[in-house]
Amino acid sequence: MSSEKSQRIGNGHGGKVKGGVRKKSGHAHRKSLNDSLEGEVKAFLIDEGQLHTYDDLTKVNPVTPTTVLKCLQARYRAKVFYTHAGCTLVALNPFQPVPDLYSLDVMKEYHCAPQPQESKPHIFIVAEEAYRNVQGQVEPVNQSLVVSGESGAGKTWTSRCLMKYYATVAASSSLLKSQDTVERIEKRVLDSNPIMEAFGNACTLRNSNSSRFGKYIQLQLNRSQLLVGASVQTYLLEKTRVAGQPANERNFHIFYQMMTGGSDEQRREWKMSHDQRFDWLPNAEKTLEEDCFDETVEAMLHLGINAEMQGHIFRILAGLLQLGNVTFCSAMDESQPCDLEEKSKDFMQRCASLLCVPVEELQTCLRVRTLRAGKQSALFKPCSLADCSVRRDCLAKVIYAQLFEWLVTFINDSICADNSTWCNFIGLLDVYGFECFQFNNLEQLCINYANEKLQQHFVAHYLKAQQEEYVSEGLEWSFVKYQDNQGCLDLIEGIPTGVFSLLNEECLLNRASDAKQFRVRLEKELSDNGSMSWDKFSKQPHFTVAHYAGKVSYQIDGMMEKNKDPVPPELIHLLKKSENPLLHQLFADRDPAGQGTRGLKQVVTVVSKFKNSLESLMKILHSTTPHYTRCIKPNTDCRPLTFKKEEVIMQLEACGIVETIHISAAGFPIRIPYTSFTQRYGLISNLTLFSQGAGEKGLEADNKDALGLAVADILRVVLSHSLDPSRHIDNEARSSLVHCGRTKVFLTNSMLELLEEHRNRVCSQRAFSIQCCWHRYKQRRRHAMRRAVTLIQAVVRSWLVRRAVRRWHRAAIVLQRSWRKWRALMDALAEAELDDAEDLQEEAMPPELDPILRARGSVQLSSIQEPVMVRGWPMGLALASAPTITVSMTATGFQKMMSVMACLNGHCFRSREYKVETNQFKQGVASIRAQPRGSIKLHYQRSPLLYADLHPDHKRDGVTGLNQILLEST
Repeated sequence: MSSEKSQRIGNGHGGKVKGGVRKKSGHAHRKSLNDSLEGEVKAFLIDEGQLHTYDDLTKVNPVTPTTVLKCLQARYRAKVFYTHAGCTLVALNPFQPVPDLYSLDVMKEYHCAPQPQESKPHIFIVAEEAYRNVQGQVEPVNQSLVVSGESGAGKTWTSRCLMKYYATVAASSSLLKSQDTVERIEKRVLDSNPIMEAFGNACTLRNSNSSRFGKYIQLQLNRSQLLVGASVQTYLLEKTRVAGQPANERNFHIFYQMMTGGSDEQRREWKMSHDQRFDWLPNAEKTLEEDCFDETVEAMLHLGINAEMQGHIFRILAGLLQLGNVTFCSAMDESQPCDLEEKSKDFMQRCASLLCVPVEELQTCLRVRTLRAGKQSALFKPCSLADCSVRRDCLAKVIYAQLFEWLVTFINDSICADNSTWCNFIGLLDVYGFECFQFNNLEQLCINYANEKLQQHFVAHYLKAQQEEYVSEGLEWSFVKYQDNQGCLDLIEGIPTGVFSLLNEECLLNRASDAKQFRVRLEKELSDNGSMSWDKFSKQPHFTVAHYAGKVSYQIDGMMEKNKDPVPPELIHLLKKSENPLLHQLFADRDPAGQGTRGLKQVVTVVSKFKNSLESLMKILHSTTPHYTRCIKPNTDCRPLTFKKEEVIMQLEACGIVETIHISAAGFPIRIPYTSFTQRYGLISNLTLFSQGAGEKGLEADNKDALGLAVADILRVVLSHSLDPSRHIDNEARSSLVHCGRTKVFLTNSMLELLEEHRNRVCSQRAFSIQCCWHRYKQRRRHAMRRAVTLIQAVVRSWLVRRAVRRWHRAAIVLQRSWRKWRALMDALAEAELDDAEDLQEEAMPPELDPILRARGSVQLSSIQEPVMVRGWPMGLALASAPTITVSMTATGFQKMMSVMACLNGHCFRSREYKVETNQFKQGVASIRAQPRGSIKLHYQRSPLLYADLHPDHKRDGVTGLNQILLEST
């Protein structure tokens, strides 16, 4: 960032923050917004299609409000809502649900990533970096995540996502036996959000869920970095909203939740009819997503607020709504208290009934003031009409403030772990954004003062840590100048002439407040401070403060009363008498006379309490490692994916984003220890030092020089190959890119890109060599495997063939053996039949056949009394070619007859010229091989054998040849 200081102007219209511009470039900035670009800015923006690829704004060159704005606009159009800006994260509110942007899978992806910083920008990167900082240290350091931005920028949603992330990842590795405890703690931590938002958030002009209080949530971790509890610290609740709401804004969410979510029975208990309207509930017809009564009730139950206690809380809130409808009118006699309007009497009765206090005493406390002078008895003085309304509002504010404080205490008691069970914490700070409305008073002064403190912490911490590290590392460089807002802080909190000090002194004086007199004193005491100014033509007493985010004018009228925040003691006495157990508990330990009986020193003003609480918060932040997230609101109308350049540029300059980028870009944002540097970039110069144990031993005295020489060698190689060889690299040119300290290497983003580029090139060469060797190895192995497979296949095939041949050989042997057995059996049967036929022929010769039959060529066997055996060639061969055959046979037994018929049918009767006549039922069984019992008639014409020496003739009586032999044998 350049040395010029930023001067900003304010705007008092429509409640918008008017961001400032640089003092000597006001017109030029307006021209830049109108796209009148010059020089290198125009050259950078010439390729707008690539602007959305800049995930870190420190890579933008040059760094101007225009270039930063254009990059954010391009990323927003591409639906990329997170961008790094040096040490901070810029978050643009999309104003619509983005699917899977905060899902459990995305959480696990960032939590399990080896280097989350190399992933796309996301709020989970900041969360994971803080979580790993706790885990990675020998003595873990507490972490703080500061979420800032104006109202409606998404701070509450971001804090909710961070809590969900830690509740998920910090409980993911817990043991099964403690899983129920972890889930209970996680549930209670997350359930504190709906309650805090219901009682502390409200719908404003800029945001439908605006936090009207600051909160710092400590997520408590044990030694294993597991979530074991949490605690909540709150700052400056805007309790004035209970009794007075700005135009077009609403009261706290809980009142509207009761109106829309309460059942008929509950509304009767709260004495709230459906047609009743309340003065302290404006815009009640407007329904918001936050008006979810059931969710608030369920969260209360999970935290341990039972139904009975909930009933006490809701009756108190209903009583405050009834109190808001109470109005007063002047009495006829000025010495008498103000009267209640006729329609307010019923509201007063309902209020007293719900608060469980006597209605007469309530009316008296609101209309009569009690005065005490030393040891004298109390004096009663009627209040004016204005005082009655002030006391009514004061009663509502003190009850609601005490109730809110009780809820915070109850939540802490429910979710806070014992001091012995946790050792570290991660803090989430959700603060109010910088505010500049048309009318600004004490609330805006405190809020802007808190933003000034946090801005100073951000700049001082960032630059101080950087400076200390540079000095300790022995670097020689000129520091980047930056705008210091210490002057504005001295103006507000200075002692004894700060605004707060003078305001407290004015409140301690026992006199009526005078705005004009206080302005005169401010002008007298603070006229030398350049951060304060006055508008001499303004009719209303005010003063203007030049904040880091712009000039804001504060109205003095009413500021002293708000700072005193007096609570009449008679109201405290009345509330102590309440029969409502909770209301009685809220004020049981409160001292009603502690603000004025013992002296002026006992008075505790609003700014004093807020300043003390803010100082305690700053002590916590200074003792932790901070991480910053800047939430940006793209448009004031909360329209999805709508980017208004004027609105965004004001917020960028208000939170110092451009200055942060300047500092990050001009300095050395990347700091790498020597060991880590050599481990990552040692391959550039073939360095083997890191493999010899230097990284494990650390930076000891004996290897510091070796590591330094190794780092210098790596940088020499990179610079010699990356820059023009003809260009002389002097020390000044090198110092602008890299510095070598005592233990770390300090790099710019451009040098880091050169290192990564050279490393990628070397890695590509090494990878190519490795791939060549790997491919050669794979090819050789594939060839060897192919040969081995071929050999195995050949062996398997030969074994299969041998096995099949052996099976065939065994089968052939079995067939041959069976065939030989069958042939031998057939031969034996044939010889036995021939032998039997010869014996039969020898025993008895057959009688001579009938001449008639012999003349016809047939054989008559029926006349043979004894069974005869027909021997010779098989019947099929003998009768295959016979032209006409008549067979008569006799058989006993159906099976024998069918066997003969099958034999004759298969060989003798294919031409359908033969006839078979059987008389098996008369003569017995006929068989070819067995002895027939009957007669067989054979009629034939020619011999079926080609080698037979006979051609039969029907006219011839004799039969010769083989047939004759066969017939003679029978």
